[in-house]
Amino acid sequence: MWINTVEETQCGCMEMDSEIESGRKRRVNSKDDLIADVGSGSLGCCGWLIVILSGLFVFSLFPFTIWFCIKIVQEYERAVIFRLGRITDRKAKGPGIFFVLPCTDSFVKVDLRTVSFDIPPQEILTKDSVTVCVDGVVYFRVSDPISSVANVSNADFSTRLLAQTTLRNVLGTKNLAELLSDREGISHSMQASLDEATDPWGIKVERVEIKDVKLPHQLQRAMAAEAEATREARAKVIAAEGEMNASRALKEASLVIAESPSGLQLRYLQTLTTIAAEKNSTIIFPLPMDVISHFMKK
Repeated sequence: MWINTVEETQCGCMEMDSEIESGRKRRVNSKDDLIADVGSGSLGCCGWLIVILSGLFVFSLFPFTIWFCIKIVQEYERAVIFRLGRITDRKAKGPGIFFVLPCTDSFVKVDLRTVSFDIPPQEILTKDSVTVCVDGVVYFRVSDPISSVANVSNADFSTRLLAQTTLRNVLGTKNLAELLSDREGISHSMQASLDEATDPWGIKVERVEIKDVKLPHQLQRAMAAEAEATREARAKVIAAEGEMNASRALKEASLVIAESPSGLQLRYLQTLTTIAAEKNSTIIFPLPMDVISHFMKK
């Protein structure tokens, strides 16, 4: 029966892996289809006529139009060129110098640097019905400039909104204890969800971190009282164990002293030495019980 359970678990894991792999293949195929559409787009007869006229206009006024044709993008930027409303190339231009036709071409600059933003504090109800306020920070960058321009109107703003909803959805499935102790696992889960959702937009989510978890004041006091009670109970148990060990040690010492009566006298002398070392004005002279019992008999 245990072997069957293991086999079923392995089959379930294999099915889940196959579903994840098929999802990745679908995303790759959709991106390939977009690139194929970009490269196979035709301007038509009127479009090519306008392009030829624009080229003739540039060549006829060459010394002056060269300044309108030359464009420069920085090392961290890429340019997506549109010619008569269609993307001209499968790959974005840059960095450096590139040429455009003044009348027919337009371009959009895309910044490839990593962008970080703070997720605003979100009021979230956890799985065990506790209301907490959580905020975080997300680091992302543009991995595909053409997809970030052609597939979404504003990739930066869309990623910010998606990060807020993903934070709510992920933390809504966690208990308060998991939220406080497993922040790293929650961050990885959010990163995987965001990265999968923003992949068609050409966005790569590099890192997600949970910054602060704010608990209600009543819950904080209750948790502090619980922790204090736990510490007090542990201290009492430790003190009781110490008393028990001390009583056992005293019992063993009494047995040893009972075997040798002179050992008790040596213990008396050691106690007097300890008292004298502290420079006290009071000196105690212990009397053996044998002497006192002799006088009591008389």
